[in-house]
Amino acid sequence: MALIQIAEPGQSTTAHQHRLAVGIDLGTTNSLVATVRSGEVDTLPDVDGSHLLPSVVHYGEGEVHVGSRAQQFSVSDPWNTIVSVKRFMGRGAEDISGKDEHYSYTFAETDSAVPRFKTRSGDVSAVEVSAEILKNLKQRAIKTLGDELSGAVITVPAYFDDAQRQATKDAAKLAGINVLRLLNEPTAAAVAYGLDTGNEGIIAVYDLGGGTFDISILRLNKGVFEVLATGGDSSLGGDDFDYVIAQWINEQADFSDADDPAFRRLVMQHARSAKEALAEHDSIAINIDAQNGAWQGTLDRSKLKDLLTPLVKKTLMSCRRALRDADVENEDIREVVMVGGSTRTLIVREMVAEFFQCEPLTSIDPDKVVATGAALQADVLVGNKPDDEMLLLDVIPLSLGIETMGGLVEKIIHRNTAIPVAKAQEFTTYKDGQTAMAVHVLQGERELVSDCRSLARFELRGFPPQVAGAARIRVTFQVDADGLLIVSAREENSGIEASVDVKPSYGLNDNEIESMLRDSIEHAEDDMHSRTLREQQVEADRVIEALDSAIASDGDQLLSEDERVQIDNARQVLVETKSGSDVDAIEQSIKQLEAASEVYVSRRKNTNIKTAMQGHSIDEYASEQSLDAKAAEAKVEE
Repeated sequence: MALIQIAEPGQSTTAHQHRLAVGIDLGTTNSLVATVRSGEVDTLPDVDGSHLLPSVVHYGEGEVHVGSRAQQFSVSDPWNTIVSVKRFMGRGAEDISGKDEHYSYTFAETDSAVPRFKTRSGDVSAVEVSAEILKNLKQRAIKTLGDELSGAVITVPAYFDDAQRQATKDAAKLAGINVLRLLNEPTAAAVAYGLDTGNEGIIAVYDLGGGTFDISILRLNKGVFEVLATGGDSSLGGDDFDYVIAQWINEQADFSDADDPAFRRLVMQHARSAKEALAEHDSIAINIDAQNGAWQGTLDRSKLKDLLTPLVKKTLMSCRRALRDADVENEDIREVVMVGGSTRTLIVREMVAEFFQCEPLTSIDPDKVVATGAALQADVLVGNKPDDEMLLLDVIPLSLGIETMGGLVEKIIHRNTAIPVAKAQEFTTYKDGQTAMAVHVLQGERELVSDCRSLARFELRGFPPQVAGAARIRVTFQVDADGLLIVSAREENSGIEASVDVKPSYGLNDNEIESMLRDSIEHAEDDMHSRTLREQQVEADRVIEALDSAIASDGDQLLSEDERVQIDNARQVLVETKSGSDVDAIEQSIKQLEAASEVYVSRRKNTNIKTAMQGHSIDEYASEQSLDAKAAEAKVEE
């Protein structure tokens, strides 16, 4: 039986108008679901009163356990208990490396580009595992609220790429959830924080969860949340803290069989417990007693700081880049919002405070703030609250463009552009008679195709043959509110078009986004030289090809032997020069060849005009122009 919502006037829509929507924080370590009831936003507990759902799935004999029940099997049955699955979302089989050795999984051998975990219940992908977590949250919402869901806003790390976002949507679809929008986690936190305090100005959202780190610089102004810049690492979080501590324990104890999966999980659990306890205590005793070995020791805050400082410094490097991208200084940051369970670690708070030169805000529950913001946005999107009360302007993390001649990248949408967005640019053909064009979609900040990531390829075919440069091919990039991309191409003269939904089967590897941005800064000068060089080489190829085609057509009739030798010599100089790296020399050689061919080009024009006028008089053309002018005047009068 559905529950009737009772609210004070003005606080909620009437019962028959209210549509049930939720916000879901699909986290690496824990997940939550929240909703707005009677004008108040709350996270929803399970039957035991727990708001946090551990993001753990256990595959048993004919049954699947999720959350706390699954967590009980983490040590006793690690091969069939999947933890931190978010770190595998949108990743390819080749991305699974030794860096993931602190997980105890066996991956199935398959032709699929998507890795699949071997379990007792069969092979499953990260998408299917995440779907089980989402199903549990969906059922919790329905049981608590007594109604079917109209939809959900699901949060993702700001630095999730297209494949990771699509994998999240696929998991929701498997769980039977209508995704209203994918919302960046830092933006969701800003929604909750900004609406609660009413502050305006520039804030930084430092989001360190179990498996991902995001930093977002946002401007808050009268209900508008504008993301100025984002940064982060999709494979850095509390799990890595635990792993470093576990490695230290293994070194201290010198366990004989530290690689045993079950024992490795046990040590990781002790490492996590010690890390959490040191948020309140100066030191903590660790007591491990298992068949693989026993050890008693003490971990204090000083040692924890030594172990974790290198990892926290990596997050601050991303913060520095985000500030530079947003074109703001440290003193421009009004406040720093801490999000994610890993921000409870004292060393994190201390180093963040030192970096931003201000005390970070920790009054909001870092575990619940993301789900809270998602719920508020979901309430807007289903129409329960006027959407003019809140405007979110998210951004894309990396530039998008296509390959052009010479292996160059022409950026169509630049990184940190607000989404949703649609941008178009016109291109043309390179050769005479061309009837098709290959469109290669790329992501990255570098100037050459070889330095960027390929997203998709498709072909535009069947447009009429024309001389080089006559075709008008309009390429349009559309990025929706979830950060997903559709690319289309249309030949304007004929109306022929083609498009592709960019949906890669796997995502970026652990450090690829960070490397892309770092390389674009370090190699900016070299990239610009490489681009200019390639542009001149492409122009040289075009000039040579056009000249060769013309000479093959009428060179023998229009050129004397001396003139042909002069042109051939200039052509040879250009051929030799364009293989070098001197941009100015290539440009000069092009000009010299054009000068040597000037008389020939003039003769060709005159010959073509004479051919066109054969059998006609000048009076005919004058008469036609007069008729055209009169027709134009008549059209204006109409």
